[in-house]
Amino acid sequence: MKKLTRDEMAKRVAADIPEGAYVNLGIGVPTLVANHLAADREIFLHSENGLLGMGPAPAKGAEDDELINAGKQHVTLLTGGAYFHHADSFAMMRGGHLDFCVLGAFQVSAKGDLANWHTGAPDAIPAVGGAMDLAIGAKQVYVMMELLTKQGESKLVDVCTYPVTGVECVNRVYTDLAVFDVTPEGLVVREIVDGLSFEELQKLAQVPLQYAPLTEAA
Repeated sequence: MKKLTRDEMAKRVAADIPEGAYVNLGIGVPTLVANHLAADREIFLHSENGLLGMGPAPAKGAEDDELINAGKQHVTLLTGGAYFHHADSFAMMRGGHLDFCVLGAFQVSAKGDLANWHTGAPDAIPAVGGAMDLAIGAKQVYVMMELLTKQGESKLVDVCTYPVTGVECVNRVYTDLAVFDVTPEGLVVREIVDGLSFEELQKLAQVPLQYAPLTEAA
C-alpha cells in the first residue's frame, strides 16, 4: 500500500474542479491545489485576504511581498486578477459567490460536520478565521487531510469531539488513503489507493462506510 503524498492529494482535488469555478483554498495543505490546476481550464482562485485570480506559487527569487494568500505564502496574480478590501472578500464568501472551498480538517463527522480550527491544545490559536464563513458560504465544501492522526486514530468520526466549524457542510473528503463522499446515507468510499482493500480501510476509518467506486456510481 502506498499512501498519497500531499502533492498527489492536491492533484487529485484539482482534477475535480471544473472550468469556470470560483474557488477558495484554505490555509495549509489546500494551498497546494493551486500548483496542480490544469493550464487549459479557467478557474478563479479567491483568497480571503482580498485576492481573486490568484495564480500558483512564484518561482524562487520572483516573490512579491505585496502578493500573499491568507496563509502569508507568496502567490502570483493572473492576468485580469483583482485585489480588494478584506470586508468585500468576506462578503463574497458569505454571499454564496464561491463554487468550491478546499479546507483542511482535524475531524469530519459521518454527517459532514467539520472541525478544523481548534484542538484544545495549550499552544493552539483559538480563532476560527474565515473557515466558518467558507464552510457555510461555499456551494461545495471539499476537505483535504490525512485519514489518520499521528496516534493512528481516524479523523473520520461519528461525532466531532473538537469544536465544530460548520454543521453538515462537507461534501467530499480527500485523504491519503481514499476519497469519501458525505451522503444522507452516510460516508461512501469513491476511491481507494492501490494495495488497500475496502475491508482494511473500514478497520482504519473506524466509522461505518459504504463502497461505491466512481466508475460504478450513478
